[in-house]
Amino acid sequence: MSLEGTVERREGSPAGNGNGPVAKQPAPPARPTYGDRRLRLNPNTDHKPERYDDVQSEYDSAIFSSLERHLPPSMLDVSRDAKVEFMKEILSRYLPEGERNRVQRHKEYRKKLMSAYQPLHKELYSLHPSAFFVPSFLKAINDNTEESFRKFLCEPSPGIYTFPIFQPSFCELLLDEVENFEKWVNTVKFKIMRPNTMNKYGAVLDDFGLEAMLNKLIEEFVSPLAKVFFPEVGGSTLDSHHGFVVEYGKEKDVELGFHVDDAEVTLNVCLGKDFFGGDLFFRGIRCDKHVNTETQPEEILDYSHVPGQAVLHRGRHRHGARPTTSGHRINMLLWCRSSVFREMKKYQKDFSSWCGECQREKKERQSQSVAATKLAFFKAGGGSNT
Repeated sequence: MSLEGTVERREGSPAGNGNGPVAKQPAPPARPTYGDRRLRLNPNTDHKPERYDDVQSEYDSAIFSSLERHLPPSMLDVSRDAKVEFMKEILSRYLPEGERNRVQRHKEYRKKLMSAYQPLHKELYSLHPSAFFVPSFLKAINDNTEESFRKFLCEPSPGIYTFPIFQPSFCELLLDEVENFEKWVNTVKFKIMRPNTMNKYGAVLDDFGLEAMLNKLIEEFVSPLAKVFFPEVGGSTLDSHHGFVVEYGKEKDVELGFHVDDAEVTLNVCLGKDFFGGDLFFRGIRCDKHVNTETQPEEILDYSHVPGQAVLHRGRHRHGARPTTSGHRINMLLWCRSSVFREMKKYQKDFSSWCGECQREKKERQSQSVAATKLAFFKAGGGSNT
């Protein structure tokens, strides 16, 4: 089983004063420990976060705005700079210094790439809902109720949702844009960053200018679904993403091994083209501790891709892709992440709200407890009858 993901931390000093004997200075107030300033589990919906668009940081400004709603009351009235430092301290736990340096280099790479690349279809770089999405998807999102979502989508297995999302014209435009980008990269000999450690073919959509469009897509069209179906894994607090396309077929990647995504929620959309094979296989949701445990029969699902159709699932839902036996398959993926969930997860010991194996262990403990109680009751009853 292959896994993809990452996880990792700051202080001050007093001063003396002028001539003569130094009066004994009172000890500086102890800096509150991290535990004293623990994040709120649920967001403070009455608090309006500050804007962080102008903050120079390796982190996206949207992450700060989202995280601010979870700050403890003692942090809400401090200066914006103090909030930023506090939130950076939290976020650095998930991005060690070496990784932050890599992220900074990637930002510089992206800036250089975007200044040189000329888009083929400029209309793709802003979100146009009526031109991008099928009407049934738009209606469900506009109604914005669990009932409207469930009428529209299918749930072939618990926690896996499938539904039509993109119009064929949008899929064609995006395929054209990706192909144009790859041709340009090869022509100018520009190094291309691959999507992840498992896929050797494909491109990161954020790298050539589509980040703002994808941010809006997640905020307005993915988050409403995630809030309803995945609240226990941060579906209500998605604040960053990794958007990319992957390619399968002859002289491309053929299959994808069994893995979990570095995401809280994953949107996987087949863009085309003509192909055979490439089915997704799902094998149950697992926390870190249980990621290599056996699959139960009820957790098995095989799913066949349909161009324009989306699959929405938890990032921790174990899955893989069978070989694409002929043709050329291209999929767009959005790994949607929640910095709040990743922080709060550190304080959790029970993941039975979403991990299949934790659920089984909890049921087994409950069953054993009931059995032990019954046995003690019968023993007590039997003793009184003799």
